[in-house]
Amino acid sequence: MFELNGKVAVVTGASSGLGKDAALAYAKAGANLVLLARRKEKLDEVAKEAKALGVDAVTYQVDVTNEDMVKEAIEQAAKHYGHLDILLNNAGVAVRGGVDSLSVEDWDKSMDVNVKGIFLVSKYVVKEMMKQQYGKIVNIASINAVIADKSDTFIRHGYNASKAAVLGLTKGMAASYGKYNITVNAIGPGLFESEMTENTLFKSDEFLTMYNSLNPMNRPGKRGELNGTILYFSSDASSYVTGQFVIVDGGMNIV
Repeated sequence: MFELNGKVAVVTGASSGLGKDAALAYAKAGANLVLLARRKEKLDEVAKEAKALGVDAVTYQVDVTNEDMVKEAIEQAAKHYGHLDILLNNAGVAVRGGVDSLSVEDWDKSMDVNVKGIFLVSKYVVKEMMKQQYGKIVNIASINAVIADKSDTFIRHGYNASKAAVLGLTKGMAASYGKYNITVNAIGPGLFESEMTENTLFKSDEFLTMYNSLNPMNRPGKRGELNGTILYFSSDASSYVTGQFVIVDGGMNIV
């Protein structure tokens, strides 16, 4: 049920971190890849690793907030493979600051990448999925879509708002496209080891001690621990599941 042999998976933010991990998990499950990100050299490295696992992978240097770039990449990918079956909307940014200190530019950056990016990539991928009457769309939201934190370390109001918007978009898309046999679900990661966090939160022993003391599993998420949920939503194991939001945070949201 979790096999993806012959499927094509589009992954945004695929050049590093959770996006790279997910792309390689797709490859191990048998899916061919369409890798999108701004850093072409990093993307090509991921593609090389994927091909070593026996699948095909194509890369496109894309800013997900640029409609022309997104449109061209998706059209080229659809032409290359003939079909697009899975979309993992993973690209995102986390800008620190509350409404009292955030600049308009930082607010717009959060909304553009985290929400507009999902809209634009989905806009062109879903058209291909509607043609074939099949598709699996997985949006990466965040635990911070539903809970916040008063700690100065975690004040990210633009991030809170944008990730909450991802949940609304997920439900809207799921309701509209279910009749085309397209499922749309969201995942809310807690704190994970990634390129985004390793040089910030993971460098603070004080923060990690505090976080671990509050987390039922007493630790952040490890690389690869998000992949099981991603593969579930991306495979036929979840064929009758749509519009849902699963939090993967070691139980942080329950305490």
